This record gives sequence, C-alpha cells and structure tokens, in this order.
Amino acid sequence: MTDPTTAWAVAAVVAAALALNGLTVLAYALDKRAARRGRRRVSERTLLTLGLAGGWPGALVAQRRLRHKTRKQSFQRSFRLSVVLNLAVVAVVVLVVLSPLG
Repeated sequence: MTDPTTAWAVAAVVAAALALNGLTVLAYALDKRAARRGRRRVSERTLLTLGLAGGWPGALVAQRRLRHKTRKQSFQRSFRLSVVLNLAVVAVVVLVVLSPLG
C-alpha cells in the first residue's frame, strides 16, 4: 500500500505541473494575440523561462497548435536547449535522488 504522504506529494507535483503547463500555454496564446494586434508582447525570456521551469510540454503544444514561435530559429534553438536541460535535471532526480540507493 502506498504511503498517504507520498500519494499527496505525487498529487501535488502533478497538479503543479498541470498548472505550470496551462500557464505556459496561456502565455503563448497571449503573445500570439498581441503579435496579431501589434501590441506589447510576452518576452521570449518569459516564454523560455516557463518552458525551462517545466512547462515545455505546454510550450510545445502551444507552438504547434497556435503556429507560434516555430519559424524563429534563434528562439527554437534556445527552446530545444531548455528542453534538453529540463530532461537532464529530471533524469538526475530520478536516477540519483529517487533511486533506492540514493
């Protein structure tokens, strides 16, 4: 049987990830809307930071669904690097911190 504390911790992490990814999709949508209307944009730094913080799946979905930030190569290079860094951190946490021997 799973420890209730562990179950709550997992639920909290999942909820936080969903919220962060939702926020990331919203930021991309607001930036796309602002771009279309010639208004003040969401900074690329903000979009990349949201992705690096764990919102990269939402960013990827938003990029594809909204067709936004897909053609700017400098942004895509930075985005891909942020995904690789994020996955590397997750791998370290899973393999080192959460391993039975860790």
